[in-house]
Amino acid sequence: MRGQVAIVGCGRTPFSRAKPGEPLLNVDQYIAWAAELALQQAGMSKNDFDGQGLGVSHAEVAHTVNWSAATAENLGISPQVLIRGDQGGASASSMLIRAAAMIQAGVVDRVLVVGADTPLNIPSVAPGLPLSPERTRGVFWDFQGPFGVMGATAQFAQVLSRYMHEFDLTYEQLGKIAVTNRFHASLNPGAIYRTPFTLEEYLSSRMLSDPIRLLDCVPIVNGGLAYIVTSAKLAQTITDKPVFMRGFGESNNYYHGSRNLPDITTTGFSQAAPQAMAMAGVKHKDIQFLQPYDDYPFVSMMTIEDYGFCKKGHGGRFVEEHDLRFDGDFPLSTDGGQLSGGQPGGANGGFMPLVEAVTQLRGEAGARQIKNVKIGASCGFGGIPYGRPGRSCISLIFGTEP
Repeated sequence: MRGQVAIVGCGRTPFSRAKPGEPLLNVDQYIAWAAELALQQAGMSKNDFDGQGLGVSHAEVAHTVNWSAATAENLGISPQVLIRGDQGGASASSMLIRAAAMIQAGVVDRVLVVGADTPLNIPSVAPGLPLSPERTRGVFWDFQGPFGVMGATAQFAQVLSRYMHEFDLTYEQLGKIAVTNRFHASLNPGAIYRTPFTLEEYLSSRMLSDPIRLLDCVPIVNGGLAYIVTSAKLAQTITDKPVFMRGFGESNNYYHGSRNLPDITTTGFSQAAPQAMAMAGVKHKDIQFLQPYDDYPFVSMMTIEDYGFCKKGHGGRFVEEHDLRFDGDFPLSTDGGQLSGGQPGGANGGFMPLVEAVTQLRGEAGARQIKNVKIGASCGFGGIPYGRPGRSCISLIFGTEP
C-alpha cells in the first residue's frame, strides 16, 4: 500500500479549557468546524464526499450506538462508507489505514476523517475526570477503581514505577521532554499552554501520583480535528503539497512475554514500527522527525525505544544525548504535543501527531518548521488495559513523495 494514498488537507480548531467567559461549543460544532478547515485547505466541498467515505472518531460525550451515521447527518453528507474509530488515541491512525484500504480496493477514492470531543462539558466528580461509562464497568471497577486508581495518571504511574525499577531513568531526562514540548508550544499559536518553563520548574512541580508530577500530565481540552485522505492519483490533482502514507504498522492487545506476567515496559510499537518502516522502505537514519502520542513524557521515551532508535532501557540516555528541538538532530513533538497543546478527549488527541506530521511535510509549520523535511513518523496510542501500557499501537511513516 506504500504511496497509494495521500493526505490533502487538515483542520484543527482552537482548543478550549472551558473557562468562564469562553464560548462553550458542543461536539457537533467542533466536528463541523474542523471539517470545514480541512475542506478549505484541500479546496474541496462537503458535497465531494457524497457517495464517498466518512470516518468518525469516538467521543466521550457521544453516548449513541450510531455516532458515525449521526455525524454524517449533522454534516449533511451522504457517504457510501462509514468508518468508526474507537481505539482511543490510536483512532485517527487506524481510520487512515482503513480508509486507505477502501481506497485501494476501489470502493471510494476519498475519505473525510473527523474527531472532536468536549470532555470538559461532561458532569464530573472531579476536574478532568468525566463520568465515562468505561469507568463504571468491567476491568476498571473489578481491579482498579476499588483500590483508588482514578484515571490515566495513576495507571501510568505504575508503569513508570516499574520502568524506573528495571532501568536507569532520571527525572531530569523526563523533564527535558516536557520542557522541549513547552518550547515547541511557545512557537505554535494553536497550543493551549504557550509559556515556557524550565527544568527546575518541572522538577519542583507537585507530585500527583508518584512518580508522575503535575508537569508530566496532559491537560484535557475541548476541540476538534480532521483530515482528508484520497488516492494518490486524485491527490496530485487537488494540491501541490500531497503528503503520502508510505508505511504503517499496527498492534492491538500486545503482550510482551508471558500473558500471565507481561513485561509492561515494552509497547506494541516494538511490532508496529518495524512493520511500518519495512513497508515504507526506510531506515531509522531516514526519519527526520518523530511525532509520538505524548500524553506523558515517559510514553514518548518508551516510544523512542520501541521504534528502535535505541535499545530498551537506553531511552533516558538517548533523550539526554540528543537535541529534541525542531532544529535539533532528533525533532520530537514539534507542535508542543498533547503535553502542552492539550488533549481533546481521550480518543482524539491521536489526531494531533498525524496533523503535525502532515503540517511539517507541507512546509506549513511556521516558526517551528523543520528544514528540508521529506520523511517523518507519527504514532497512535490508545487505551490503558489492566496491567499493560497500551491497547493499540500504530506507527505511520509519511513522505513528500510516494
